[in-house]
Amino acid sequence: MAMSRAHVSTHRPVGGRYRLVEITHRETNSVCWYADDLQTGRPCLVTQTGLPEDPGGGTARRAASRVLRTTESVSRLCPGRIATVVDAVGEDGSLWTVTAWIDGTPLGGVLAEQGTLNYVRTARIALELLDVLDAAHAEGITHGELSPGRVFVREGGPVVVTGYGLAGSTPVPRLAAPSYAAPEQARDGRGGPAADLWALGALLYTMLEGRPPFRDRGRPESTLKGVDRLPLRAPVRAGPLTRVVQGLLRKDPRERLPRQVVREVLTRVLSEDPEVAPRAVASPRLRGGPAGRGPAGRGWSRRTMVLGTALAVVTVTVAVLAATRGLPGPGPADSAATAPTAPPVSASAPGGPPAPGDRGASPPPAAPAPSPPGTADPPSGHRTYRAPEGFSLSLPEGWERLDTSRAADLAYRVTFGADGDPRTLAVTYSERVGSDAVAVWRDDVEPRLERSGGYERIGPIRATTYRGREAADMEWYAGAGDGRVRTFGRGFLLGGGRGFSLRWTTPAADWEEPASREALRTFLRTFRPGPG
Repeated sequence: MAMSRAHVSTHRPVGGRYRLVEITHRETNSVCWYADDLQTGRPCLVTQTGLPEDPGGGTARRAASRVLRTTESVSRLCPGRIATVVDAVGEDGSLWTVTAWIDGTPLGGVLAEQGTLNYVRTARIALELLDVLDAAHAEGITHGELSPGRVFVREGGPVVVTGYGLAGSTPVPRLAAPSYAAPEQARDGRGGPAADLWALGALLYTMLEGRPPFRDRGRPESTLKGVDRLPLRAPVRAGPLTRVVQGLLRKDPRERLPRQVVREVLTRVLSEDPEVAPRAVASPRLRGGPAGRGPAGRGWSRRTMVLGTALAVVTVTVAVLAATRGLPGPGPADSAATAPTAPPVSASAPGGPPAPGDRGASPPPAAPAPSPPGTADPPSGHRTYRAPEGFSLSLPEGWERLDTSRAADLAYRVTFGADGDPRTLAVTYSERVGSDAVAVWRDDVEPRLERSGGYERIGPIRATTYRGREAADMEWYAGAGDGRVRTFGRGFLLGGGRGFSLRWTTPAADWEEPASREALRTFLRTFRPGPG
């Protein structure tokens, strides 16, 4: 992916019109210049982006045309928030994009001066960026090249985004700042909204940590390979935004934190700071105008730190407790060979159970709307069971507590079922739950399941919400032959490292049985968490 490194002369105007005066920001394969428009006499911002070597010049022409076409469409979505490209020139092996001068500083320049940003300022910038991305994504337009050099921070207004139209203008996966590429871009050039959310997470990481999540390795190919293959360095300065950063920087785009969760957390982090709350919590708008602005100093109040950290645990984390650390070995409902696995009950259409090799997940059961404790009456044929540990749920007639395992007072698992009924429900509670729900399923639970016979995950691990708390669902097959089972698991966080998970297991052949689907719906609707 060799890029042109042509010498740039400041004496010869770009395109015969734009006289380069001073470099204002530089990042990998991209340089921003303060320039004079010799025709109008006005200052302008000229961004030079290196292009792949192309003796015929066709790449430059195509890139210039795409940039002009895309920005003409997208700048109307967020007036004043997306820089309008007034000219694009392919010259000297580079693409030169010209916008009116932006009265602001590239985010990269801000970070070069200040090192890191506090949580409040970071959350506000990220929320303004999310406004722009949401507006563009709603029209089917993605950015694909977000980086600190593409985001301009202004004192008197929201951020301005540049660089729309670059992605897809050449065959290379990423023209500028490859360390901010999403893994799917690094791997095969695939962009899309999920790649923009990854870039948002990478910008959050950089603002808080003072460095990108994956370092630039000098050559774009080497940097992209690192983004795709290397594990994320855990953030250490992100505080209440830690879980958002980790949730956006998941390698699998299907597992990234949903944008509505990101928006809620960013807004709450702003609202918890007493100095900016009156101005920062205005409802973010998708189109035009600043959304939630206020002064952001370097300081972070102790009160905000405490509340924000608690918020990160309760609101940001998509936590799964499927296999709680510290529990003494897998109980009956955790052994892949003996634990019947159950389908997620969807209120949607029937259909035969998927074949054992089917990787497509059934639609997850809709999370029941939260209701006050004690208001969920058991349906006909069920009774309310109140566990001495503190939780309650409705059980079918004849169902009882079959097994209990404990790890001191920090964790327990209770398994429910009935004689002659192959289905089971396991309820797990822990005070040692990990902080990232999808990661717990994937990194802690799945490796153990894989060591059991016949394990096969069904579809991706899905982030969701349950009873107003962040949660994650996973489904899988286990066993073989007549003993083949299917399990649906949902885990959610209570805060302070505490959380519950529910595992519903049934024979694979009975996955679509109406009685089984209704039983799971009832469990999810009537379960009430205990401790906390």
